[in-house]
Amino acid sequence: QVQVVESGGGLVQPGGSLRLSCVASVSMFSRYIMSWYRQAPGKQRELVASIRIFDITNYADSAKGRFTISRDNAKNTVYLQMNSLKPEDTAVYYCNARDLVNNVWGQGTQVTVTS
Repeated sequence: QVQVVESGGGLVQPGGSLRLSCVASVSMFSRYIMSWYRQAPGKQRELVASIRIFDITNYADSAKGRFTISRDNAKNTVYLQMNSLKPEDTAVYYCNARDLVNNVWGQGTQVTVTS
């Protein structure tokens, strides 16, 4: 069964950094589109960043220049490096793994940016 597990969330001050990790229990991990989404209280879930084969990446406008998505196919892991964090980045961050057959969500990890 395909599963993804996020880690790395926490409490950080504005301007700080966090790195989220997501490990996927899948075969042929490199073929999956791996994405990070977030959902703030009272708001819809939104795409933050995604990475696909050949490390092609896509970012939400709010993430460009501050966040970096990367993957380590040998470890079945995708990362989200978040720098210059702002209070509006506060949300539950979800990892998503998608291929032609599977579309799997993790349980989420809380990121809180506050002084």
